[in-house]
This record gives sequence, structure tokens and C-alpha cells, in this order.
Amino acid sequence: MIRQLATYASVGAIATIAHYAILIALVEAGGWAPVPATLCGYVAGGVVAYVLNRRHTFASERPHEEAGWRFALVAFAGFCVTYALMSLFVERWGAPYLPAQLVTTVLAMFVTFGLNRVWTFR
Repeated sequence: MIRQLATYASVGAIATIAHYAILIALVEAGGWAPVPATLCGYVAGGVVAYVLNRRHTFASERPHEEAGWRFALVAFAGFCVTYALMSLFVERWGAPYLPAQLVTTVLAMFVTFGLNRVWTFR
């Protein structure tokens, strides 16, 4: 499990780079509000995460037809966690969006790792 968590975190770092690149580009260059921008980034990062986690973290042989919708459902749970925490941190508490996103990413990672490990790719 430790190896899986480390690999999941590494894959998460790659997916997070994609997520943050879109977040920052939409906020800074596109003039978007942080919450919708982070949700767009989350979707892009999710695609990266599925491909890499399926192959490298869990070495799953579950067919895409099964793993894909399960991963999407777990990603939706993470999406909801992201929405709730970013709304709380940024809109309610007035926190800067990037530190808020860092905390949100770590918390969402633990939630989605557990769900993906026991349900999506098993």
C-alpha cells in the first residue's frame, strides 16, 4: 500500500501540474473566477490521472467499461470535495486561491486514493 500511495502521489503531481496550469491560465490570463477555473483544471487533471493510475499505480486489468465509470464517479466525489473546500477557503474565508488549492489538493488526494484503491481498480 505504501508503494501504491507513493505512485498515486507521483501521478497526482503530474495531474496537478495539468490542473494548476489550467487554473492559473484561466484566472490570470482569462479573467475567470478561481472556483470555476479550478473545476476546469480538475477535469483535465482527472483525465491524466485515470490513464496513469490505471497503468502505473494499480496495474488494473479491469476493463475500461467498468473502471472508467467508477473512476469518473470517484473523480466526481473529489470534484465535490474540491468545490466545497475551494468555496469555503476562497469565497467564504477570503484565502488566496493558490494556497487554498494546495490544501484542497492534499485532502482530495486521500479521499480519492482510498476510493480508487478499494473500488475503482480492484
